Amino acid sequence: MRRPVHRHRHVQRRRIFVGCEGESERGYIAFVSNTLATVHLGVHLDAKVLRPGGGDPLALVQVASAIIDREQRNREPYERKFVILDADKLGMTPARDQQARDLAARIGAALIWQDKAHEALLLRHLVGCGNLRPATTALAEQQLKQRWPEYEKPMSAMALARRLDIEALRRASLAEPDLLAFLNEIGMFPPTP
Repeated sequence: MRRPVHRHRHVQRRRIFVGCEGESERGYIAFVSNTLATVHLGVHLDAKVLRPGGGDPLALVQVASAIIDREQRNREPYERKFVILDADKLGMTPARDQQARDLAARIGAALIWQDKAHEALLLRHLVGCGNLRPATTALAEQQLKQRWPEYEKPMSAMALARRLDIEALRRASLAEPDLLAFLNEIGMFPPTP
């Protein structure tokens, strides 16, 4: 009598591209991915650092577009695409800002703006800090370090998880509509019955 062959069933996961302005954002997206794995396993976040981008929104979206094209040539298409970037350079060159938005729309990527910078986004994850809007990147870093002395740039997913959790993501998403849209899209906060 032959033994039944047990095949491991491959779970099809939604493949989602997340272009990251730098290593800090990549660590953050890895933290989001690890946290998401405690909710469900149906999504793979493919985080890619956008180099060289130099903080210029248009340059970052152009790099994201090139990476997406390259990746999709060799693998299945991304179901969704996002680019997480700082808003501190917005308004310096309005025409380039509009070109960045137009290109993102053309490639089907949603922009997750960090107002003003990544440190300000992280600050809004902390209890009682959801409404803080530091005017500059330097102020954001200063205010974050006051409340989180262990913060070092860039932080790994594991280091972020020592201080942040799903409730921190929920707090930040209440103050950050782009982040909320992203977290809802990936199923971080499933609707309660």
